[in-house]
Amino acid sequence: MSHHDARTREPGPASVFAALGDGTRLSLLTTLADGQARSIATLAADTEITRQAVTKHLHVLEKAGLVESSRVGRESRFAFRPEAIADARSYLDEVSAQWDAALSRLRAFVER
Repeated sequence: MSHHDARTREPGPASVFAALGDGTRLSLLTTLADGQARSIATLAADTEITRQAVTKHLHVLEKAGLVESSRVGRESRFAFRPEAIADARSYLDEVSAQWDAALSRLRAFVER
């Protein structure tokens, strides 16, 4: 089974990239990247979208492993999880190395 098996509940790079592929979610993540957990109300106040829309975007980010939520009294607070970004970066490094190797093989073949 792969490292990102669905049964381990570990999101794969595709879900991270999909979550990052939205401007609003990127903006929310940038806000949370300072390490401060924030409520939905606070995050919505910084944007021009509704709390419901912010909530929906935060849930996509949470499902991808980019943020985590915790209850504080009656509200949920969301915090950035840098591990998912580190995993996505590792994935891109791996793909980049594979492409470099493939291009080297192609170059060696062409230059024969």
